[in-house]
Amino acid sequence: MNKALITLIDNYWDNPVWFAEDMLGFKADKWQSDVLMSIANYPKVSVRSGQGVGKTGLESIVIVWYLLTRPFPKVVATAPTRQQLYDVLWAEVAKWLVGSKVEQMLEWTKTKIYMKGYSERWWATAKTATRPENMQGFHEDYMLFVVDEASGVADPIMEAILGTLSGAENKLLLCGNPTRTSGTFYDSHNRDRDLYKTFKVSSMESPRTSKENIEMLKRKYHEGSDPWRVRVLGEFPKGESDSLISLEAVEMATMKEVNINNDYILNIGADIARYGADETIIAPRIGGKVFDLLTYSKQSTMETAGCILRAVDKFKNIYGQINKVKIKTDDDGLGAGVTDRLKEVVYQENLKYEIIPIQNGSDAIEKSNYYNKASEMWDVVRQELDENLSNYLQGREPTIQLPNDDKLIKQLSNRKYSIDSKGRIQIESKKEMKKRIGESPDRADAVIYSFAENRNTELSLLKGGRIWG
Repeated sequence: MNKALITLIDNYWDNPVWFAEDMLGFKADKWQSDVLMSIANYPKVSVRSGQGVGKTGLESIVIVWYLLTRPFPKVVATAPTRQQLYDVLWAEVAKWLVGSKVEQMLEWTKTKIYMKGYSERWWATAKTATRPENMQGFHEDYMLFVVDEASGVADPIMEAILGTLSGAENKLLLCGNPTRTSGTFYDSHNRDRDLYKTFKVSSMESPRTSKENIEMLKRKYHEGSDPWRVRVLGEFPKGESDSLISLEAVEMATMKEVNINNDYILNIGADIARYGADETIIAPRIGGKVFDLLTYSKQSTMETAGCILRAVDKFKNIYGQINKVKIKTDDDGLGAGVTDRLKEVVYQENLKYEIIPIQNGSDAIEKSNYYNKASEMWDVVRQELDENLSNYLQGREPTIQLPNDDKLIKQLSNRKYSIDSKGRIQIESKKEMKKRIGESPDRADAVIYSFAENRNTELSLLKGGRIWG
C-alpha cells in the first residue's frame, strides 16, 4: 500500500467531514455533517428527507470517503431504477471526483471505481436493486452499502443486503423520500429504530431549498397532503383511510419498467376541458404501460379531436405492431362534442378505431358495489395498483407503469371516497376535490379512462386469466 493511501486512512478514518472538505472541496450542511459523522461511528444509518436537500451529494461523499479510507474495501451503491442509480447518484460521484485531490488515485467506468494497482480487491460498484442475487456474494472486512431511494427497494433485496453485512466494520446507509409505511426503510425509523442512527431532513429547513421552491411545492402538492408530507417534510404518509388509492401504490408504479412487446392495442384516455383553467389530458397506454401524458389548454372540441388523432398516428408510427386502437373520452359536458367529432372522422376516413364514451355519472356494472361508473373505474384501477405493489414487494415483476408526473401522483393519491347508505363505494366529485386541493383530477381521470372498456365501466384486469384490452 502506498504512502498516500496510508496518509488518507490515518488522517480521515473517522472524520468524513474533514475528508469531504480537504480532498473533494465539499462543504457539508449541518445535517450532512451530522450524518457523515454518524456513518463513521455507527454501523447502520437511515435518512428520510424531503426533496432537494442534498442527499445525493451526501451519498456520493460517503462512497468516496469509505473507498479511500479503508484498506481493500468493497462499496456497493444501489437504487430501484437505472436512471436514479447511474444518471443521478453515480454521476454525482463522478462530479466530486473530477478535479479533486484524489482523482489521480482512481479510475472509473459507468459501473465501477477502482483503486489504481488494486483493481481486484479495492473498488466501488453500482448495481440496480432489481434482484436479490445482485446484492449477494460480497464479503470483505470493510464493506459499505449505500441504498438510494431506499423506500422503493423491495423487501427481498433489502433482506439480501442485510444478510451480507455480517462484518464488524461493515456499514449501511439508507436514504430516500419516505413513500411507504412498510418495509425495511420504514422499519428503520420505527420498530427497528434502536438498530439505526436515524435522521429526518425537511425541505423547509434545508438551506439548499429556496423559499420560492417551497411555495412551488406547496402549490403543487397541497399543504397537509401525503405528497406534501413525503416530498417536503420528509414524513411518512398518513395513508388516510378516506383516500381511495394509496400514495405508496402510485409511487411504486412509477419506479419500474414493464414489458409491452407482446401488446398490440393502443388505448387512449382523454379528459376534456375547453376554455377554462382545467387542462385537456391525453393518456396513451399499451398493455400495462401508461406513457407520458399529453396536455393542452383552451382548445375547441375540433382542435382536441385533432390532437387525439395525431397522438394515435404518433404511436402507430413508433409501435408498428399496433393493430387495434381504442379511444375513451370523457363524454360529460363539453367532452360530448369531442366524442361526436371523433366518431365523424373515424367514419369519414374509414378508420378502424373504437370510440368509447365515458359518462362518469352513469350506472356502474356492479350496481350493488358502486355508486356510479366513476367510482367503479377508480376502484378497479386501485385494485390493479395494489396488486402491482404486492407483486413488487414480493420480488415479482410489476404489471403497471405510470409516468413519473407529480400532478398525476398527487391526483391519484388524493381522491377521497365514502360508503353510502347502501354500502356502495362513492368517490368524491371533481368539484369537491378541486375545492379541497385546488385542482381537478384531470390527469388522473385520463389515466383511469385509458383502462376503461366498453360495456359501460367494465375494466378487464390483468391477473387470473383476465387480460387488459
